[in-house]
Amino acid sequence: MRKADGFVKSLFVEGLCLAAVLGLTGCGDKSPLDPGDPVSLTVWHYYNGSQQAAFDALVEEFNETAGRELGIYVQGYSQGSVSDLETAVRDAIGGKVGADAMPDLFSSYADTAYEVEQAGALANLSEYLDEEELAKYVDSYIEEGRIAADGSLRIFPTAKSTEIMMLNKTDWEPFAAATGLTLADLETMEGVTAAAEAYYEWTDSQTPDVPEDGRAFYGRDAVANYFLIGMQQLGVEIFQVENGKVTLNVPREELHRLWENYYVPMVKGYFGAYGSFRSDDVKTGDLLAYTGSTSSAMYFPNQVELEDGSYPIDYLVMSAPVFRGGRHIAVQQGAGMVVSKSDARHEYAAVEFLKWFTETENNLRFGCVSGYLPVRREAASVSELDRVIEEQGLEVAPKTYDCLTTVFGQMEDMTLYANKSFENGTAARKVLEYHLADKAAEDRAAVEEALAQGKSLEEAAADYVTEESFEVWYGAFCEALKQAVGE
Repeated sequence: MRKADGFVKSLFVEGLCLAAVLGLTGCGDKSPLDPGDPVSLTVWHYYNGSQQAAFDALVEEFNETAGRELGIYVQGYSQGSVSDLETAVRDAIGGKVGADAMPDLFSSYADTAYEVEQAGALANLSEYLDEEELAKYVDSYIEEGRIAADGSLRIFPTAKSTEIMMLNKTDWEPFAAATGLTLADLETMEGVTAAAEAYYEWTDSQTPDVPEDGRAFYGRDAVANYFLIGMQQLGVEIFQVENGKVTLNVPREELHRLWENYYVPMVKGYFGAYGSFRSDDVKTGDLLAYTGSTSSAMYFPNQVELEDGSYPIDYLVMSAPVFRGGRHIAVQQGAGMVVSKSDARHEYAAVEFLKWFTETENNLRFGCVSGYLPVRREAASVSELDRVIEEQGLEVAPKTYDCLTTVFGQMEDMTLYANKSFENGTAARKVLEYHLADKAAEDRAAVEEALAQGKSLEEAAADYVTEESFEVWYGAFCEALKQAVGE
């Protein structure tokens, strides 16, 4: 691994090397690489388990094929979790004692990449990719990576995800048959809320001798996405960013709809959040459905495990619900790869590896294991997926396959959205993630205590679901956002 003091080379050397890159500066197609003197690249990522195995296999294949021909050798290292990776990057940039030197490439979400870019530590990838090459990628993925002040590319899209809804089909069917509900009722957030109320009442009726023991129907991972995407569906962008400066847009009416379809059903026990992830709650039988990342599909359980036994369940993959009358907008998420600013030889080599990794076949092979979406235009189709599976002889988990094909089938009618990066963006997102969710959990606990004392659900929840309660939360929420963004 190169020393931190070699992190930024002289502008003179960089300028000479850049003249050879991709023929963009008039020097033909001459490469700064030499197969006889290969350049070594270090990649930090947060993949674990099967995702890491798939990534490592592709890296090994690159080293033995294209990498050998070009003169590039890649070594990948998992840093553990996303937060562990972000900490390692910050420690490296800050020169913390005992920290590893900065890697040549690392996985990064936009907010973290923006922070590193502000420190002047990211390579300008626009210098290595012409318009023809950029046009191969989904437009919104490229735009998300243009975080530099001049609009140049800093994040290379490598694997993306969006959200879907996963449903315990086995337990849904008797409930639907008893109530007359259909899957079409789950296409909107309001429909999900109504179905969840019906499920609570239906399960409560199964034990008439035990009052108010109804069960939750639905939950969601990433409450911040609920705010960002829910408001976008209703025509509102919470974080309006221009030239790196953010303006908050938090209208009362639209936020009231979000409050009604998250906080209220959470407090009443129609929605729930118990384990680390909502797929955990399906496994324990505490939920029937959830909205989560496409990459979570592989974790949807094969059975429900109860204290007195277990039983197998089937599943359904559905589009994430949209607010009634709203636009079909879904979240665009997933880390890309950024290249550390160094010298043209290393930067060029890093981009060559990323281009290879995102070739249709390679990217789909990774997606078939990870549940991530490919980033090239031509790759986001069921026909391409089926072709690669057949030609490569891949074994794809049915849940992952169904998840990918569900998303591919709606790409033309769906708009993907990712908010632009801005200073203090991470702190602002934490407000979206925890402010309402924490209040809902706290107030639900108080409601459960009142239920235990013999009150009805209507009586127990009455004080929490009033307009006055909303106004108090709304004021506190707006103030918390203002403090987070530094207003």
